[in-house]
Amino acid sequence: NVEDENDSAVVKEIKRILNQEIRPAVAMDGGDISFHSYQDGRLLLEMRGSCSGCPSSTYTLKEGIETRLKASIPDLKEVLSV
Repeated sequence: NVEDENDSAVVKEIKRILNQEIRPAVAMDGGDISFHSYQDGRLLLEMRGSCSGCPSSTYTLKEGIETRLKASIPDLKEVLSV
C-alpha cells in the first residue's frame, strides 16, 4: 500500500485511490484491502480482516472497487482477490 518510487504512474494512482477512498470505507466494516500486484490490466488485491471470507467481498470487489478504479484507470481490465 505504500508508494514506491519505482511504481508506475498507474500503480501510484491505484494505491492513492485505495489508500484515500477504498481502504477507509472497508475499514468501517472491520476489513482491509492491500495492493498485491498490477500487470497487464489485472489488479490483484488481498482482502483482510472481516473482508477475508466475507460473502459480500466478491460483490464489493467487483461492483464497488473495480467499478471505482476503472473510472480512473482506463487500462484496468479486472480486479481479483489473491
